[in-house]
Amino acid sequence: MAEREHVRVAVIGSGFGGLGAAVRLRREGVTDFVVLERASSVGGTWRDNTYPGCACDVPSHLYSFSFAPNPDWPRTFSGQEHIRAYLEHVTDLFGLRPHIRFDSEVKRMTWNGEKLRWDIETAGGNLSADFVVSATGPLSDPKIPEIPGLDSFPGEVFHSARWDHDYDLRGKRVAMVGTGASAIQIVPSIQPEVSRLTLFQRTPPWVMPRVDRAISGAERALHRALPFTAQARRGLLWGIRELQVQAFTKHPNELGFVEQLAKRNMARAIKDPALRAKLTPDYRIGCKRILLSSTYYPALAEPNVDVVAGGLSEVRGSTLVAADGTEAEVDAIIFGTGFHVTDMPIAERVVGADGRTLAETWKGGMEALRGASVPGFPNWMTVIGPNTGLGNSSMILMIESQLNYMVDFLRQLDVLGGRAALDARPGAVSAWTLRVQERMKRTVWDTGGCTSWYMDANGRNTTIWPGTTTEFRRATRRVDLAEYELVRQPAAEETARKTEVSA
Repeated sequence: MAEREHVRVAVIGSGFGGLGAAVRLRREGVTDFVVLERASSVGGTWRDNTYPGCACDVPSHLYSFSFAPNPDWPRTFSGQEHIRAYLEHVTDLFGLRPHIRFDSEVKRMTWNGEKLRWDIETAGGNLSADFVVSATGPLSDPKIPEIPGLDSFPGEVFHSARWDHDYDLRGKRVAMVGTGASAIQIVPSIQPEVSRLTLFQRTPPWVMPRVDRAISGAERALHRALPFTAQARRGLLWGIRELQVQAFTKHPNELGFVEQLAKRNMARAIKDPALRAKLTPDYRIGCKRILLSSTYYPALAEPNVDVVAGGLSEVRGSTLVAADGTEAEVDAIIFGTGFHVTDMPIAERVVGADGRTLAETWKGGMEALRGASVPGFPNWMTVIGPNTGLGNSSMILMIESQLNYMVDFLRQLDVLGGRAALDARPGAVSAWTLRVQERMKRTVWDTGGCTSWYMDANGRNTTIWPGTTTEFRRATRRVDLAEYELVRQPAAEETARKTEVSA
Protein backbone atom coordinates (compact mmCIF):
# COMPACT_ATOMS: atom_id res chain seq x y z
CA MET A 1 0.00 0.00 0.00
CA ALA A 2 1.41 3.40 -1.00
CA GLU A 3 2.43 5.73 1.81
CA ARG A 4 0.06 8.65 2.13
CA GLU A 5 1.31 12.18 1.47
CA HIS A 6 2.85 13.78 4.53
CA VAL A 7 3.30 17.48 5.37
CA ARG A 8 4.62 19.25 8.39
CA VAL A 9 1.53 21.43 8.88
CA ALA A 10 -2.07 21.11 7.69
CA VAL A 11 -4.28 24.19 7.97
CA ILE A 12 -8.04 23.66 7.83
CA GLY A 13 -9.96 26.51 6.20
CA SER A 14 -9.05 29.50 4.04
CA GLY A 15 -10.81 32.39 5.74
CA PHE A 16 -8.94 35.04 7.71
CA GLY A 17 -7.63 32.45 10.20
CA GLY A 18 -6.42 29.92 7.64
CA LEU A 19 -4.87 32.44 5.24
CA GLY A 20 -3.25 34.26 8.16
CA ALA A 21 -1.75 30.97 9.36
CA ALA A 22 -0.42 30.27 5.87
CA VAL A 23 1.22 33.69 5.64
CA ARG A 24 2.84 33.33 9.06
CA LEU A 25 4.13 29.87 8.18
CA ARG A 26 5.79 31.15 5.02
CA ARG A 27 7.27 34.13 6.85
CA GLU A 28 8.65 31.71 9.43
CA GLY A 29 10.32 29.73 6.66
CA VAL A 30 7.89 26.82 6.81
CA THR A 31 6.88 25.84 3.29
CA ASP A 32 5.91 22.21 3.87
CA PHE A 33 2.24 22.85 4.54
CA VAL A 34 -1.17 22.65 2.91
CA VAL A 35 -4.39 24.58 3.38
CA LEU A 36 -7.42 22.30 3.13
CA GLU A 37 -10.50 24.16 1.91
CA ARG A 38 -13.92 22.55 1.43
CA ALA A 39 -15.06 25.11 -1.17
CA SER A 40 -13.57 26.02 -4.53
CA SER A 41 -12.26 29.46 -3.49
CA VAL A 42 -10.87 31.28 -0.48
CA GLY A 43 -12.75 33.65 1.78
CA GLY A 44 -14.49 31.69 4.51
CA THR A 45 -17.53 33.47 5.86
CA TRP A 46 -16.91 36.36 3.44
CA ARG A 47 -17.21 33.94 0.54
CA ASP A 48 -20.31 32.20 1.89
CA ASN A 49 -22.34 35.23 2.96
CA THR A 50 -23.52 37.00 -0.18
CA TYR A 51 -26.90 38.22 1.03
CA PRO A 52 -28.09 41.73 0.05
CA GLY A 53 -26.44 44.41 2.16
CA CYS A 54 -23.76 42.10 3.58
CA ALA A 55 -21.01 44.19 5.16
CA CYS A 56 -18.70 44.28 8.16
CA ASP A 57 -19.52 46.16 11.35
CA VAL A 58 -15.83 46.73 12.14
CA PRO A 59 -14.06 49.63 10.37
CA SER A 60 -12.14 48.54 7.28
CA HIS A 61 -8.69 49.68 8.40
CA LEU A 62 -9.02 47.61 11.57
CA TYR A 63 -10.58 44.61 9.85
CA SER A 64 -7.45 43.61 7.95
CA PHE A 65 -4.10 42.00 8.69
CA SER A 66 -1.43 44.23 10.22
CA PHE A 67 1.08 42.63 7.84
CA ALA A 68 -1.10 43.30 4.78
CA PRO A 69 -2.52 46.82 5.05
CA ASN A 70 -4.94 47.92 2.36
CA PRO A 71 -4.74 51.64 1.53
CA ASP A 72 -7.58 51.33 -0.99
CA TRP A 73 -10.57 50.41 1.16
CA PRO A 74 -13.47 52.16 -0.60
CA ARG A 75 -15.63 52.71 2.49
CA THR A 76 -15.13 53.12 6.22
CA PHE A 77 -17.20 49.93 6.68
CA SER A 78 -16.48 47.54 3.85
CA GLY A 79 -18.98 45.39 2.02
CA GLN A 80 -18.67 41.64 1.58
CA GLU A 81 -17.34 41.93 -1.95
CA HIS A 82 -14.50 44.22 -0.86
CA ILE A 83 -13.45 41.96 2.02
CA ARG A 84 -13.52 38.89 -0.18
CA ALA A 85 -11.43 40.71 -2.79
CA TYR A 86 -8.96 41.62 -0.05
CA LEU A 87 -8.58 37.96 0.94
CA GLU A 88 -8.03 36.97 -2.69
CA HIS A 89 -5.38 39.70 -2.86
CA VAL A 90 -3.63 38.40 0.27
CA THR A 91 -3.66 34.90 -1.21
CA ASP A 92 -1.86 36.10 -4.32
CA LEU A 93 0.40 38.64 -2.62
CA PHE A 94 1.96 35.98 -0.38
CA GLY A 95 1.99 33.18 -2.97
CA LEU A 96 -0.41 30.92 -1.10
CA ARG A 97 -2.28 29.28 -3.98
CA PRO A 98 0.23 26.42 -4.49
CA HIS A 99 -0.43 25.39 -0.88
CA ILE A 100 -4.25 25.41 -1.10
CA ARG A 101 -6.23 22.24 -1.80
CA PHE A 102 -9.71 23.29 -2.88
CA ASP A 103 -12.74 20.97 -2.72
CA SER A 104 -10.97 19.11 0.09
CA GLU A 105 -13.43 19.08 2.95
CA VAL A 106 -12.01 17.31 5.97
CA LYS A 107 -14.05 14.20 6.68
CA ARG A 108 -12.01 12.96 9.63
CA MET A 109 -8.67 13.57 11.30
CA THR A 110 -7.27 11.04 13.74
CA TRP A 111 -4.23 11.23 16.01
CA ASN A 112 -1.75 8.46 15.25
CA GLY A 113 0.03 7.81 18.54
CA GLU A 114 2.59 5.45 17.04
CA LYS A 115 3.82 7.83 14.38
CA LEU A 116 2.99 11.06 16.25
CA ARG A 117 1.06 12.55 13.42
CA TRP A 118 -2.47 13.40 12.33
CA ASP A 119 -4.01 11.13 9.68
CA ILE A 120 -6.44 13.22 7.66
CA GLU A 121 -9.19 12.05 5.34
CA THR A 122 -10.53 14.67 2.93
CA ALA A 123 -12.91 14.76 -0.01
CA GLY A 124 -9.87 15.31 -2.21
CA GLY A 125 -7.68 12.53 -0.85
CA ASN A 126 -5.85 11.44 2.30
CA LEU A 127 -2.69 12.81 3.89
CA SER A 128 -0.93 13.13 7.23
CA ALA A 129 0.57 16.05 9.12
CA ASP A 130 2.82 16.59 12.13
CA PHE A 131 0.79 19.60 13.22
CA VAL A 132 -2.77 20.74 12.52
CA VAL A 133 -4.19 24.26 12.66
CA SER A 134 -7.99 24.18 12.67
CA ALA A 135 -9.20 27.51 11.27
CA THR A 136 -12.73 26.55 10.28
CA GLY A 137 -14.18 29.49 12.19
CA PRO A 138 -17.30 29.67 14.35
CA LEU A 139 -19.40 31.36 11.63
CA SER A 140 -19.07 28.67 9.00
CA ASP A 141 -21.98 26.26 9.51
CA PRO A 142 -25.45 27.84 9.43
CA LYS A 143 -28.01 26.91 12.05
CA ILE A 144 -31.69 26.61 11.22
CA PRO A 145 -33.93 25.97 14.23
CA GLU A 146 -36.21 22.96 14.33
CA ILE A 147 -39.63 24.45 13.61
CA PRO A 148 -42.63 22.09 13.58
CA GLY A 149 -44.07 21.90 10.06
CA LEU A 150 -41.14 23.56 8.32
CA ASP A 151 -40.57 20.53 6.10
CA SER A 152 -44.07 20.94 4.67
CA PHE A 153 -43.68 24.61 3.74
CA PRO A 154 -44.44 24.87 0.00
CA GLY A 155 -42.40 28.00 -0.68
CA GLU A 156 -38.72 28.90 -0.73
CA VAL A 157 -36.56 28.42 2.40
CA PHE A 158 -32.91 29.38 2.84
CA HIS A 159 -30.41 30.67 5.40
CA SER A 160 -28.80 34.07 5.08
CA ALA A 161 -25.40 32.40 4.68
CA ARG A 162 -26.70 30.28 1.78
CA TRP A 163 -28.58 32.97 -0.13
CA ASP A 164 -30.55 31.75 -3.14
CA HIS A 165 -29.76 34.35 -5.80
CA ASP A 166 -31.91 32.51 -8.34
CA TYR A 167 -35.06 33.22 -6.34
CA ASP A 168 -36.66 36.56 -7.18
CA LEU A 169 -38.03 38.24 -4.07
CA ARG A 170 -39.77 41.02 -5.98
CA GLY A 171 -43.46 41.13 -5.17
CA LYS A 172 -43.22 38.21 -2.76
CA ARG A 173 -44.49 37.87 0.79
CA VAL A 174 -41.31 37.22 2.75
CA ALA A 175 -40.64 36.18 6.34
CA MET A 176 -37.34 37.16 7.95
CA VAL A 177 -36.64 34.98 10.98
CA GLY A 178 -34.12 36.47 13.39
CA THR A 179 -32.86 39.92 14.30
CA GLY A 180 -29.10 39.48 14.42
CA ALA A 181 -26.28 41.15 12.50
CA SER A 182 -27.29 39.60 9.17
CA ALA A 183 -31.01 40.31 9.52
CA ILE A 184 -30.58 44.02 10.18
CA GLN A 185 -28.65 44.30 6.91
CA ILE A 186 -31.06 42.13 4.91
CA VAL A 187 -34.29 43.82 6.04
CA PRO A 188 -33.57 47.31 4.64
CA SER A 189 -32.06 45.78 1.50
CA ILE A 190 -35.11 43.73 0.50
CA GLN A 191 -37.92 45.81 2.04
CA PRO A 192 -38.37 48.10 -1.00
CA GLU A 193 -38.86 45.21 -3.42
CA VAL A 194 -41.03 42.70 -1.53
CA SER A 195 -44.81 43.07 -1.31
CA ARG A 196 -44.86 42.23 2.38
CA LEU A 197 -42.08 41.63 4.87
CA THR A 198 -42.81 39.95 8.19
CA LEU A 199 -40.01 40.05 10.73
CA PHE A 200 -40.19 37.31 13.35
CA GLN A 201 -38.32 38.72 16.30
CA ARG A 202 -37.52 36.58 19.30
CA THR A 203 -35.37 39.21 21.03
CA PRO A 204 -34.93 42.81 19.86
CA PRO A 205 -31.34 43.99 19.41
CA TRP A 206 -29.77 47.24 20.51
CA VAL A 207 -28.98 49.19 17.35
CA MET A 208 -26.69 52.20 17.01
CA PRO A 209 -26.21 54.33 13.88
CA ARG A 210 -23.69 53.04 11.36
CA VAL A 211 -21.60 56.04 10.43
CA ASP A 212 -20.45 54.79 7.05
CA ARG A 213 -19.09 56.87 4.19
CA ALA A 214 -17.01 56.55 1.07
CA ILE A 215 -13.27 56.99 1.62
CA SER A 216 -12.17 59.74 -0.72
CA GLY A 217 -9.60 59.31 -3.45
CA ALA A 218 -7.40 61.85 -1.67
CA GLU A 219 -7.43 59.79 1.54
CA ARG A 220 -6.54 56.63 -0.33
CA ALA A 221 -3.75 58.38 -2.22
CA LEU A 222 -2.39 59.66 1.10
CA HIS A 223 -2.41 56.15 2.59
CA ARG A 224 -0.60 54.78 -0.46
CA ALA A 225 2.04 57.52 -0.46
CA LEU A 226 2.50 57.64 3.32
CA PRO A 227 1.71 54.21 4.81
CA PHE A 228 2.19 55.49 8.36
CA THR A 229 -1.03 57.50 7.96
CA ALA A 230 -3.01 54.28 7.46
CA GLN A 231 -1.19 52.77 10.44
CA ALA A 232 -2.15 55.79 12.53
CA ARG A 233 -5.76 55.44 11.44
CA ARG A 234 -5.74 51.79 12.39
CA GLY A 235 -4.09 52.58 15.72
CA LEU A 236 -6.72 55.18 16.56
CA LEU A 237 -9.57 52.79 15.76
CA TRP A 238 -7.90 50.09 17.88
CA GLY A 239 -7.20 52.40 20.81
CA ILE A 240 -10.78 53.64 21.06
CA ARG A 241 -12.03 50.07 21.27
CA GLU A 242 -9.45 49.10 23.86
CA LEU A 243 -10.71 51.92 26.07
CA GLN A 244 -14.31 50.78 25.63
CA VAL A 245 -13.58 47.29 26.92
CA GLN A 246 -13.62 48.36 30.59
CA ALA A 247 -17.32 49.16 30.40
CA PHE A 248 -18.13 45.74 28.96
CA THR A 249 -15.90 43.71 31.26
CA LYS A 250 -15.81 45.58 34.57
CA HIS A 251 -18.43 48.33 34.71
CA PRO A 252 -21.56 47.22 32.80
CA ASN A 253 -23.74 49.72 34.67
CA GLU A 254 -21.87 52.53 32.95
CA LEU A 255 -23.46 51.46 29.66
CA GLY A 256 -26.76 53.12 30.57
CA PHE A 257 -25.69 56.28 28.73
CA VAL A 258 -25.13 54.26 25.57
CA GLU A 259 -28.62 52.79 25.95
CA GLN A 260 -30.09 56.29 25.90
CA LEU A 261 -28.25 57.03 22.68
CA ALA A 262 -29.62 53.83 21.16
CA LYS A 263 -33.16 54.70 22.25
CA ARG A 264 -32.86 58.13 20.67
CA ASN A 265 -31.63 56.48 17.48
CA MET A 266 -34.77 54.33 17.48
CA ALA A 267 -37.11 57.21 18.28
CA ARG A 268 -35.91 59.23 15.30
CA ALA A 269 -37.25 56.58 12.91
CA ILE A 270 -39.96 54.77 14.87
CA LYS A 271 -42.83 57.14 15.72
CA ASP A 272 -45.39 54.48 16.61
CA PRO A 273 -45.23 53.89 20.39
CA ALA A 274 -46.46 50.29 20.06
CA LEU A 275 -43.74 49.45 17.54
CA ARG A 276 -41.14 51.19 19.67
CA ALA A 277 -42.19 49.04 22.62
CA LYS A 278 -41.72 45.89 20.52
CA LEU A 279 -38.26 46.99 19.43
CA THR A 280 -36.96 48.09 22.84
CA PRO A 281 -34.73 45.45 24.49
CA ASP A 282 -35.21 44.54 28.15
CA TYR A 283 -31.55 43.71 28.76
CA ARG A 284 -28.40 45.76 29.24
CA ILE A 285 -26.87 47.02 26.03
CA GLY A 286 -23.78 45.00 25.11
CA CYS A 287 -25.12 41.73 26.55
CA LYS A 288 -25.77 40.78 22.93
CA ARG A 289 -23.56 42.28 20.24
CA ILE A 290 -24.46 45.92 19.63
CA LEU A 291 -25.58 46.16 16.02
CA LEU A 292 -24.86 49.06 13.67
CA SER A 293 -27.39 50.28 11.12
CA SER A 294 -28.83 53.59 9.99
CA THR A 295 -31.44 51.94 7.74
CA TYR A 296 -32.92 49.13 9.86
CA TYR A 297 -35.38 51.18 11.90
CA PRO A 298 -36.56 53.29 8.92
CA ALA A 299 -37.27 50.06 7.03
CA LEU A 300 -39.33 48.66 9.91
CA ALA A 301 -41.43 51.83 9.90
CA GLU A 302 -42.49 51.28 6.27
CA PRO A 303 -46.14 50.24 5.68
CA ASN A 304 -45.26 46.90 4.03
CA VAL A 305 -43.38 45.64 7.12
CA ASP A 306 -44.81 43.81 10.13
CA VAL A 307 -42.81 43.10 13.26
CA VAL A 308 -43.95 40.00 15.15
CA ALA A 309 -42.53 39.95 18.65
CA GLY A 310 -43.35 36.33 19.45
CA GLY A 311 -40.76 34.55 17.34
CA LEU A 312 -41.60 31.77 14.88
CA SER A 313 -42.99 28.65 16.57
CA GLU A 314 -44.85 26.66 13.88
CA VAL A 315 -45.39 26.35 10.14
CA ARG A 316 -48.79 25.26 8.78
CA GLY A 317 -48.49 25.01 5.04
CA SER A 318 -47.75 28.53 3.86
CA THR A 319 -48.92 30.01 7.16
CA LEU A 320 -46.32 30.93 9.75
CA VAL A 321 -47.41 31.02 13.37
CA ALA A 322 -45.62 33.04 16.04
CA ALA A 323 -45.33 32.17 19.71
CA ASP A 324 -47.98 34.80 20.49
CA GLY A 325 -50.42 33.30 17.99
CA THR A 326 -49.84 35.84 15.23
CA GLU A 327 -50.16 34.32 11.76
CA ALA A 328 -48.65 35.36 8.43
CA GLU A 329 -49.06 33.95 4.92
CA VAL A 330 -45.70 33.98 3.15
CA ASP A 331 -44.06 32.80 -0.06
CA ALA A 332 -40.51 32.58 1.28
CA ILE A 333 -38.72 32.16 4.60
CA ILE A 334 -35.24 33.57 5.18
CA PHE A 335 -33.47 32.39 8.32
CA GLY A 336 -31.00 34.79 9.88
CA THR A 337 -30.58 32.50 12.86
CA GLY A 338 -26.83 32.34 13.20
CA PHE A 339 -24.35 29.49 13.21
CA HIS A 340 -23.16 26.45 15.13
CA VAL A 341 -20.76 28.39 17.35
CA THR A 342 -20.57 26.39 20.58
CA ASP A 343 -21.19 23.07 18.82
CA MET A 344 -18.99 23.37 15.74
CA PRO A 345 -19.48 20.38 13.39
CA ILE A 346 -15.71 20.05 12.82
CA ALA A 347 -15.46 18.82 16.43
CA GLU A 348 -17.30 15.63 15.40
CA ARG A 349 -14.51 14.87 12.92
CA VAL A 350 -11.44 15.27 15.13
CA VAL A 351 -10.41 12.09 16.99
CA GLY A 352 -7.81 12.48 19.74
CA ALA A 353 -5.26 10.26 21.45
CA ASP A 354 -7.82 8.40 23.56
CA GLY A 355 -10.14 7.67 20.64
CA ARG A 356 -12.68 10.28 21.65
CA THR A 357 -13.83 13.00 19.29
CA LEU A 358 -13.37 16.65 20.15
CA ALA A 359 -17.15 16.92 20.36
CA GLU A 360 -17.20 14.22 23.04
CA THR A 361 -14.38 15.95 24.92
CA TRP A 362 -16.30 19.21 24.77
CA LYS A 363 -19.64 17.70 25.75
CA GLY A 364 -19.62 19.65 29.00
CA GLY A 365 -18.54 22.85 27.24
CA MET A 366 -15.69 24.05 25.05
CA GLU A 367 -12.34 24.57 26.78
CA ALA A 368 -8.92 25.22 25.31
CA LEU A 369 -5.64 26.42 26.77
CA ARG A 370 -5.22 30.06 25.69
CA GLY A 371 -8.00 29.47 23.20
CA ALA A 372 -5.84 27.03 21.24
CA SER A 373 -4.91 23.64 22.74
CA VAL A 374 -7.08 20.80 24.07
CA PRO A 375 -5.84 17.89 26.25
CA GLY A 376 -5.66 14.63 24.34
CA PHE A 377 -5.17 16.38 21.01
CA PRO A 378 -1.40 16.76 20.66
CA ASN A 379 0.11 19.07 18.05
CA TRP A 380 -3.35 20.43 17.26
CA MET A 381 -4.61 23.94 17.80
CA THR A 382 -7.68 25.91 16.88
CA VAL A 383 -7.84 29.51 15.69
CA ILE A 384 -10.79 31.49 17.06
CA GLY A 385 -11.23 28.80 19.67
CA PRO A 386 -13.09 28.92 22.99
CA ASN A 387 -13.27 32.35 24.65
CA THR A 388 -11.45 34.23 21.92
CA GLY A 389 -14.43 36.12 20.49
CA LEU A 390 -14.89 39.86 20.85
CA GLY A 391 -17.91 42.02 21.53
CA ASN A 392 -16.61 45.35 20.30
CA SER A 393 -13.42 45.09 18.25
CA SER A 394 -11.78 43.28 15.34
CA MET A 395 -11.34 39.52 15.40
CA ILE A 396 -8.30 39.93 13.17
CA LEU A 397 -6.42 41.19 16.23
CA MET A 398 -7.23 37.97 18.09
CA ILE A 399 -6.35 35.82 15.10
CA GLU A 400 -2.92 37.42 14.79
CA SER A 401 -2.29 36.79 18.48
CA GLN A 402 -3.14 33.13 18.06
CA LEU A 403 -0.83 32.95 15.06
CA ASN A 404 1.99 34.21 17.29
CA TYR A 405 1.20 31.26 19.55
CA MET A 406 1.20 28.87 16.59
CA VAL A 407 4.61 30.04 15.42
CA ASP A 408 6.13 29.65 18.89
CA PHE A 409 4.56 26.20 19.21
CA LEU A 410 6.42 25.09 16.08
CA ARG A 411 9.64 26.71 17.32
CA GLN A 412 9.38 24.77 20.58
CA LEU A 413 8.95 21.53 18.66
CA ASP A 414 12.08 22.35 16.66
CA VAL A 415 14.05 22.99 19.84
CA LEU A 416 12.85 19.72 21.38
CA GLY A 417 14.00 17.87 18.27
CA GLY A 418 13.22 14.38 17.03
CA ARG A 419 9.72 12.97 16.78
CA ALA A 420 7.87 14.91 19.44
CA ALA A 421 4.46 16.34 20.21
CA LEU A 422 3.09 18.70 22.84
CA ASP A 423 -0.18 17.89 24.58
CA ALA A 424 -1.89 20.44 26.82
CA ARG A 425 -2.03 19.39 30.48
CA PRO A 426 -5.60 19.03 31.77
CA GLY A 427 -4.66 21.00 34.87
CA ALA A 428 -3.32 23.88 32.80
CA VAL A 429 -6.50 23.99 30.73
CA SER A 430 -8.67 23.91 33.85
CA ALA A 431 -6.66 26.70 35.47
CA TRP A 432 -6.88 28.86 32.33
CA THR A 433 -10.62 28.22 31.98
CA LEU A 434 -11.22 29.02 35.64
CA ARG A 435 -9.43 32.36 35.30
CA VAL A 436 -11.41 33.25 32.20
CA GLN A 437 -14.75 32.26 33.72
CA GLU A 438 -14.03 34.11 36.97
CA ARG A 439 -13.39 37.27 34.97
CA MET A 440 -16.52 36.59 32.92
CA LYS A 441 -18.80 36.76 35.97
CA ARG A 442 -18.79 40.55 36.16
CA THR A 443 -18.97 41.23 32.42
CA VAL A 444 -22.06 42.56 30.64
CA TRP A 445 -22.27 39.26 28.72
CA ASP A 446 -22.95 37.35 31.95
CA THR A 447 -24.77 40.02 33.97
CA GLY A 448 -26.72 41.87 31.28
CA GLY A 449 -29.88 39.76 31.51
CA CYS A 450 -29.97 38.32 27.99
CA THR A 451 -29.70 34.92 26.35
CA SER A 452 -27.16 35.07 23.57
CA TRP A 453 -25.32 32.80 21.15
CA TYR A 454 -22.24 33.46 23.28
CA MET A 455 -23.65 30.92 25.77
CA ASP A 456 -23.45 27.16 25.31
CA ALA A 457 -26.17 24.63 26.12
CA ASN A 458 -25.02 24.64 29.76
CA GLY A 459 -25.43 28.40 30.11
CA ARG A 460 -21.70 29.11 30.17
CA ASN A 461 -20.08 31.78 28.05
CA THR A 462 -17.50 29.83 26.07
CA THR A 463 -17.28 32.34 23.22
CA ILE A 464 -16.17 35.79 24.39
CA TRP A 465 -12.79 36.97 25.66
CA PRO A 466 -13.35 38.97 28.89
CA GLY A 467 -10.51 41.42 28.40
CA THR A 468 -8.62 43.63 25.97
CA THR A 469 -6.88 42.47 22.81
CA THR A 470 -3.63 43.65 24.41
CA GLU A 471 -4.12 41.25 27.31
CA PHE A 472 -4.80 38.38 24.93
CA ARG A 473 -1.72 39.18 22.88
CA ARG A 474 0.42 39.04 26.03
CA ALA A 475 -1.19 35.73 27.02
CA THR A 476 -0.39 34.14 23.66
CA ARG A 477 3.02 35.64 22.99
CA ARG A 478 4.77 32.34 23.62
CA VAL A 479 4.14 28.73 24.59
CA ASP A 480 4.81 27.87 28.24
CA LEU A 481 6.20 24.34 28.18
CA ALA A 482 5.14 23.85 31.79
CA GLU A 483 1.54 23.84 30.52
CA TYR A 484 2.23 20.91 28.20
CA GLU A 485 3.28 17.29 28.37
CA LEU A 486 5.92 16.10 25.95
CA VAL A 487 4.98 13.05 23.90
CA ARG A 488 7.83 11.11 22.31
CA GLN A 489 7.53 8.47 19.61
CA PRO A 490 7.47 5.08 21.36
CA ALA A 491 9.83 2.26 20.53
CA ALA A 492 8.28 -0.53 18.47
CA GLU A 493 7.82 -2.81 21.48
CA GLU A 494 6.47 -0.10 23.78
CA THR A 495 3.11 1.55 24.07
CA ALA A 496 2.83 5.31 23.80
CA ARG A 497 4.02 7.06 26.90
CA LYS A 498 4.21 10.63 28.10
CA THR A 499 7.13 12.13 29.93
CA GLU A 500 7.22 15.37 31.84
CA VAL A 501 8.67 18.30 29.91
CA SER A 502 10.46 19.38 33.05
CA ALA A 503 12.01 15.95 33.66
